[in-house]
Amino acid sequence: MNTETLGLNTLIDYMRWGASRFVEAQLSFGHGLSSPLDEAVYLVLRTLNLPVDTPDIYWQSALTANEKLAIEAVIQRRINERIPAAYITKEGWFAGLQFYIDERVLVPRSPIAELVESQFSPWINPDEVENVLDLCTGSGCIGIACAYAFPYAQIDLADISEDALEVARMNVEQHDAEGRVSVIQSDLFENLEGRVYDIIVSNPPYVDAEDMATLSDEFQHEPELGLSSGEQGLDLTRTILKQAGKHLTDMGILVVEVGNSQYALAQMFPDAPFHWLQFERGGDGVFLLTKQQLDKYFEPS
Repeated sequence: MNTETLGLNTLIDYMRWGASRFVEAQLSFGHGLSSPLDEAVYLVLRTLNLPVDTPDIYWQSALTANEKLAIEAVIQRRINERIPAAYITKEGWFAGLQFYIDERVLVPRSPIAELVESQFSPWINPDEVENVLDLCTGSGCIGIACAYAFPYAQIDLADISEDALEVARMNVEQHDAEGRVSVIQSDLFENLEGRVYDIIVSNPPYVDAEDMATLSDEFQHEPELGLSSGEQGLDLTRTILKQAGKHLTDMGILVVEVGNSQYALAQMFPDAPFHWLQFERGGDGVFLLTKQQLDKYFEPS
């Protein structure tokens, strides 16, 4: 046992100690947990196999010697390896749902969760949604969350990475969604010919070359294929804009996250009527376009 932890006995002792060590180590936080204290609380609870919503009345509970050792090992691993907490616990959260996560996929953190929870209101009539595509699906979290939001819709999860799709399949099974959620290996729309959707939602790679060169150690644990998208971060998004229209129903919508590449996108297509969505819980860089707007402003390829 670490000599500096000899006086620590309770969960809250270790939460405070872990947060202090994270600050001291100057870790990066950008994978769903926004502060050293949030991440320390999360790691302590999950190391003890306690739910993330464990009431704080239990935080004063005394720990056994083995529990202390386990927590110290996890805190030290987070510091030494600079690995996001989600990869340590093998779980991520999206729209209030738990997903299996490992280093084959990005850690869920998209503000699109808020949009899914609201059933894409007011742009869609939820009762009329029959088919949804989660393009560049990664872990499958967006599409599976859509399966909960639209219980009568069929959902397709598409990704170029077979490694990512293995994780997506695990999550489809975990959420008992095999009957309504299909997993498809596809380079964007390549293997989706003839399929049309009421909603196409995508969190594609959108990190530009400059930002890729300066990623923190934590972000470098994520698959480059899920992050990098050319000099301006828009290589895949440009293709999506040109091809999505023919895969949407007449009243269909396209929702895409491009993060801080939104400014480059707006300059690239100055006449396009991008609707940049606002989120109560924070986040930006997500646009919405209708099929009619795509057909008018983006020439199909």
